[in-house]
Amino acid sequence: MGILIFIIVGAIAGFVASKVISGKGMGLLWDIVVGILGAFLGAWLAGLAGLGVDMGTFTIGGLLSAFVGAVILLVVFRALTHRGMIHA
Repeated sequence: MGILIFIIVGAIAGFVASKVISGKGMGLLWDIVVGILGAFLGAWLAGLAGLGVDMGTFTIGGLLSAFVGAVILLVVFRALTHRGMIHA
């Protein structure tokens, strides 16, 4: 059940982060993918900072860390694609 919560939290975070960064999103599927990857990144970064985030349960801390991770991924993706390094 924990991985399902992790995916749901990541999907929500990716959708919100995409709307915040670009205002329109990248499409539902890509928003979910970015959110799930962002959830992993956010949980890892929170662990490095000494903050315990349990992504197996639906918590505000887990949602916030997933959101931050998704925002970081979106900013890096936009920086790479807008400079012509990756042709998406």
